[in-house]
Amino acid sequence: MIKVWITLFCLTLIIAVGAVRGLQFLNNPPSPMEIYKVIDIPEGATYSGVSDLLKREGLITNRVYFRLLGLWTQNEKKIKPGEYALHTAMRPMELLDLLVRGKILQHQVVIPEGTTARQIAKILEEAKLAEADAFMKVVEDPTLMTEFGIEGESLEGYLFPDTYQFAKRTPTHEIVKRMVTQFQTVYDESFRKRADQLGLTQREVVTLASIVEKETGHPAERILISAVFHNRLKKKMRLQSDPTVIFALTDFNGNLTKKDLGAASPYNTYRFIGLPPGPIANPGKDSLYAALYPADVDYIYFVSKNDGTHFFSKNLREHNGAVNRYQRNQRKRA
Repeated sequence: MIKVWITLFCLTLIIAVGAVRGLQFLNNPPSPMEIYKVIDIPEGATYSGVSDLLKREGLITNRVYFRLLGLWTQNEKKIKPGEYALHTAMRPMELLDLLVRGKILQHQVVIPEGTTARQIAKILEEAKLAEADAFMKVVEDPTLMTEFGIEGESLEGYLFPDTYQFAKRTPTHEIVKRMVTQFQTVYDESFRKRADQLGLTQREVVTLASIVEKETGHPAERILISAVFHNRLKKKMRLQSDPTVIFALTDFNGNLTKKDLGAASPYNTYRFIGLPPGPIANPGKDSLYAALYPADVDYIYFVSKNDGTHFFSKNLREHNGAVNRYQRNQRKRA
């Protein structure tokens, strides 16, 4: 009988000690200091495997108690895979709640106005958010284009430039969808009505806006650049835009040659009248607005003043004078 009581006493003592240590585990983080650790929980990871990872990274003090916590809260099968930013001052319950809710680490990526789809692909690849080739494959997916009601050969022009937050392992098609959805939010009903007033399709507006974006170094000039192209289109004049020619070149080295200007590409606006077949970059809201609301001026020429701005002319005589003043003299000084 005495042995039974001793055994019961020992069991009670063990349970009591375990309970005290369990409470200490729940109430005390590994460290009062917030030392951040980025951990990656893979798809299919077991709760036991996650417990081992957290202990190894110093984010919990006892893997057994953490496993018991999962059983007690019935969360052992609810942890979401992904990348997390955790710190050593987090209590176990707080940490578990974050993993169950899937508060995955988001990475900020900035897509500048006027970037092309291939440039965006490179930005995402450098940020380790998508492979460039995989991104371009999605951008050129006709099924996705049909889903968004976009015509053409790709989604070039509709990948809206903005600051985005993406988690690692976000599917590439979801990244593309987010950008196109943002474009559709910006290109709202007021833009569509204005396009109808001008007799332009959405694709024509985006194409013109992309040219304006690439031609403009100074924000205030967008509506003037737009006016020049609108006036040229009305007069059936060639747009003669260098960026459209460059877009079609696969090996452009920064020097646009006479041979390049004579290329037979439909994007060569020195040879063909009208807009090119599609956008040459992804324009921002201001360039879309400029394409729809050009300045009320008679300009049909512009030339760089070599300071980020342009000189605008109404006729060829004025334009030739400006070219001589700003370009030829600049070359002589160089």
